Amino acid sequence: MSDFAGMEDLLQDFLQEAGDLLSDVDNKLVDLERTPGDSRLLNDIFRGFHTIKGGAGFLNAGELVKLCHLTENLFDKLRNGEQTLTPELLDTIMAATQGVRNMFGEIAQGRQPDPVPAAVSGSLRAALAAKVAAPVAPAAPVPARDAPAGPDWQLLYEALVGPQDLPLAVTPPGASLATPPPAAAAAPVRSVPSVPPPANAVDAARLQPHFPPQGRRAADRPGAIASAAPAGRRADERAAVRETTIRVDTARLDQVLNLSGEIGLTKNRLTSLRADIIAGRTDADTLQALDQAVSQLDLLVSDLQNSVMKTRMQPIGRLFQKYPRIARDLARQLGKDVELELVGEETEVDKTMIEDLADPLVHLIRNAVDHGVETAEQRQAAGKPVKSVVRLEARQEGDHIVLIIADDGRGMSPEKIRAKAIEKNIIGEEEANTLDDRQSLNLIFLPGFSTMAQASAVSGRGVGMDVVKTNIQKLNGSIEIRSELGKGSVFSISLPLTLAILPVLLVLLGDQPFALPLSMVREILPIDHERMQEVGGKETLVVRGEILPVIALSRLLGWPQLARPEYGVLMQTAERSFILAVDNFAGRDDAVIKALDDFRPRGVAGVTTLSNGQIVLILDMKELLSDLSAHNDRDARGAPTRALEFLA
Repeated sequence: MSDFAGMEDLLQDFLQEAGDLLSDVDNKLVDLERTPGDSRLLNDIFRGFHTIKGGAGFLNAGELVKLCHLTENLFDKLRNGEQTLTPELLDTIMAATQGVRNMFGEIAQGRQPDPVPAAVSGSLRAALAAKVAAPVAPAAPVPARDAPAGPDWQLLYEALVGPQDLPLAVTPPGASLATPPPAAAAAPVRSVPSVPPPANAVDAARLQPHFPPQGRRAADRPGAIASAAPAGRRADERAAVRETTIRVDTARLDQVLNLSGEIGLTKNRLTSLRADIIAGRTDADTLQALDQAVSQLDLLVSDLQNSVMKTRMQPIGRLFQKYPRIARDLARQLGKDVELELVGEETEVDKTMIEDLADPLVHLIRNAVDHGVETAEQRQAAGKPVKSVVRLEARQEGDHIVLIIADDGRGMSPEKIRAKAIEKNIIGEEEANTLDDRQSLNLIFLPGFSTMAQASAVSGRGVGMDVVKTNIQKLNGSIEIRSELGKGSVFSISLPLTLAILPVLLVLLGDQPFALPLSMVREILPIDHERMQEVGGKETLVVRGEILPVIALSRLLGWPQLARPEYGVLMQTAERSFILAVDNFAGRDDAVIKALDDFRPRGVAGVTTLSNGQIVLILDMKELLSDLSAHNDRDARGAPTRALEFLA
């Protein structure tokens, strides 16, 4: 049973608002490190902890109240000039904010948070006593007899188990955190037994909790696709990250309501016209009025659809604000001076996409800081400023969202990447010689690829970029790399504006229509069978000097080939370009995607319904192509090929 039974609504409001407050505090701490005397930042951070403390008091989360109270008192001293901000003190504060975030995760699982590790609370108390402690080590707290030189552990123990001078019942500030019923506010604070801190506790000043220093997470295996949560997250984090609610501007809801009213009026007009037509009135005026009413309904439904979709859109800044802290901690660990520049935080993205973008962006930012930018000595030798800049940008281009992660670092060499891929037996030397620079750069997305000779606590296992590609493809997006030696690299991610509506090309196999994602379609062309050539046992066609394989849709689906296909669709994925041979076309459409919950055929991303009521399968071309490769491998071994498989 949850420790917060009967307070579920308050709990969700608290986690959402307090989480946003804590992320804002993290960003301001990064800014405070650059400008330690900024009184505005000190006051903002103080208010953030004070507000979180008030909300925690409503939930009777005594341990969270204690930690926020200690940190709040420390910032009160800083802003009053009674204490000076030092790097060691900032590390202590960073560890405290991570302790608060860990407690959020415990609360999200429906249980009272455990006591903060002794090392964190002890460092805070020592700082309040004007004894700035050394940074907390990124390991689980150990008994006092095993502790290295540092805080007075006996004093810390007495402070933790002795009489407490911290008020547990807190009067909430006039903040935006939801106010509960009076009964909830007056409830007594529940005592939480002291338990040892978790063994996997990690100091936030060194590494973020998503990325333990050693080992590989199960979800990070090469080629793995996360289903219920972004790849690479631990199970206990998913509950805290995956939100089930959404905030909507009331102006957008008013627009939806107005459009609903207009549709109601148009419906009444159509009902009246239907009665007239049934009664035999089919004169020109009646038919013209019917045409106008139907056209009006079409416009209103389209506007309503767009308005409803906008209610799902959220500013991507809510996601971006998590990354300055990650970049700062990693740069500090590596001894680099890196500034993360955020651009386009107001750009709106579908809420479901925001959550699935979290891990890919983390991997790209960490790679930029670890691999992309040089050390201070290397940058000075190259005539560059000591401080490197990593830019995270979002913007809307038409019906797509473009995300850019750029750095001013050392850049990537296609030749070295090809050589490393050959060395690791990822590709053969003959294949490597056929790759251009763009294709060579894309090799970094292959499972197991890494340019590092030895894996470190941060990277080098060949997992991160595979996770990036997998998650971007799951969102029907694409990623492109541009790099120049000595100047830096740019990763450009293109995503559809929303996942609920997908522009598709309708193709025919016999009389059966299928839908192809329009984002992958580059060109439609007729197939001249006399110009087709066989290369390596495969049919190919030369298009503007490029030799492209021709793959029949019937072959991908395992259907019998009844006639020679007359048309081809030039399609492009991140890895390859090819011509999909089809019998005919049925046009273009904006498909409303319906997921298949009970079973999913392999190679099918979802279904949609045409205007005539016919159900059409939306094909997952990447999965079909991977199945084709597997079938070809089985053919080479003499095993029979199988048709499209259905998984219950």
